[in-house]
Amino acid sequence: MADQQSEKKPSGWLNVAVDYGPLLVFLSVYWYFAPEDKEDMVGVLLAVVHSTAAFIVAAVVALVLSKWLTGKISRMLMLSTVLIVGFGSLTILLRDPVYVQIKPTVLYVFFGLVLIAGWMRGKALLQWLLEAAFEGLDEAGWLKLSRNWGVFFLFLAALNQGLVHFLSFGDWLWAKLWVFMPLTFLFTFSQIPMLLKHGLGAEGVMEEEENPPPVG
Repeated sequence: MADQQSEKKPSGWLNVAVDYGPLLVFLSVYWYFAPEDKEDMVGVLLAVVHSTAAFIVAAVVALVLSKWLTGKISRMLMLSTVLIVGFGSLTILLRDPVYVQIKPTVLYVFFGLVLIAGWMRGKALLQWLLEAAFEGLDEAGWLKLSRNWGVFFLFLAALNQGLVHFLSFGDWLWAKLWVFMPLTFLFTFSQIPMLLKHGLGAEGVMEEEENPPPVG
């Protein structure tokens, strides 16, 4: 009984704040410190360092808030935070923004390969990673959802590397907000018809909409 009481059901706004709040802090701090002259590489580098440090702090705060307000931390959020701290620290120490830019690629590739490998073995590892239980969803539905998210994560990894190659750091940050977030929500909604065919109930639909995997 104590364990059940310690895990509170998270609300939609809380999930969005925990998953995307650190990214918004990252973007805001960068644009606050970014020099007007885009050719000022020293100024750009200082802005990257400041924003990365803020990103790390915000990610850790989000992790603590998730534990405090919901009583748990999902495995996906934990791994994402560890990578933010690790690659963010490399960015600050080595003064090279490429490390914080490849963090999403590493995260997406890892999740993608894990989910597809699990699907090939008949295991829906997305449920294990999210620690979610969408009401009414049967095993076949979980398997298809894991497979689809695995493929989508690999697509995001390729997209991120392409944007890193062709865009400036500032434009890449904007893409995180205006490309990756909308794509993730659209993909989440696109899965609902399939999930409904596999028994997903009304409460399960709300939970699926409110709990997309993090894309930071």
